[in-house]
Amino acid sequence: MAQALRLAERGLYTTQPNPRVGCVIANGERVLGQGWHQRAGEPHAEVFALREAGEQARGATAYVTLEPCAHWGRTPPCADALVAAGVARVVIAAEDPFPQVDGHGVAKLRAAGIEVETGLMRDAARELNIGFFSRIERKRPWVRVKLAMSLDGRTALANGASVWITGDAARADVQRWRARSSAILSASGTVLADNPRLTVRALSSEGNEPVAFTPPMRVVLDRHLRTPAGSHVLDGHVQTLLLHEANASATDERFARVERVVVDEKNGGLYLHAVMRLLAERGCNEVHVEAGPMLCGALFTEGLVDELLIYVAPVLLGDSARPLLGLPTLTDMADRWQLQVLDQRQVGQDWRIRLRPQA
Repeated sequence: MAQALRLAERGLYTTQPNPRVGCVIANGERVLGQGWHQRAGEPHAEVFALREAGEQARGATAYVTLEPCAHWGRTPPCADALVAAGVARVVIAAEDPFPQVDGHGVAKLRAAGIEVETGLMRDAARELNIGFFSRIERKRPWVRVKLAMSLDGRTALANGASVWITGDAARADVQRWRARSSAILSASGTVLADNPRLTVRALSSEGNEPVAFTPPMRVVLDRHLRTPAGSHVLDGHVQTLLLHEANASATDERFARVERVVVDEKNGGLYLHAVMRLLAERGCNEVHVEAGPMLCGALFTEGLVDELLIYVAPVLLGDSARPLLGLPTLTDMADRWQLQVLDQRQVGQDWRIRLRPQA
């Protein structure tokens, strides 16, 4: 199963909105065939593994990181393919909560007399597809907020200047987190201040080989449609969504290459829970947020931040510089937000810390 998970990870940047899945066909310790899901609409992991195994799959064991599908979508059911191949046993890491699969794949296999086991390395399989499980089970994407700060916890100078706090290695590392996401989300304030592209630059492997990725959608919260003509986010190079209030209107050609959608308001701003529901309905699994302290703080306060990705640079910006997050003032230490550190590592001259809020 560990090998099946390593295979599944090869689809980290290309499978959305589908989950990343790997499969190994084995007879004892001898691997007969293996494969992974590469792109939505293309064959699933089981199909590649069965093709490689051929007739040897009969009587063998299939290790699959996610419950095989049991319905016709853009590809035939993988459960049927396993049955037809004559495998004797299927070991599944995690059950698939997608309504058309949920339990049906296991039931179809067992009805055909195949021995089925579930739960082997389930946590690792769910972690690899944390956004997919979030979208299906919680009806909202997994939200990861990326921030870059100085040692004294500042993100920009008082005048808004923030390019660049971190070094080249940290900025290259961010590209991989962008690439694994279904959408990159920001706000009009950031667009006005920095004119970001919110796209993924070319990725390469450790051997300097190009790495394929599916360009994530750009999402800009622009309540009053303030994004000016000439902004990079309006260039139409990738799918772009501008979310705004019902009363906002524009009659010029600024938005000819992007899609505009009205979102409900709440407390003087766009309703962030509605934003996340909308993105989930559009198949977004992981949303990567790069925005200013106000939007990031609002997402955090609303309980919509699932993970923080913080890059810490060995610099000091001073007391007047802008804070990391715009959060409410606390008067009692018991009300503080507690975070769990998942990992921390040096990236070039900077440090990357990955954290998740504790319940």
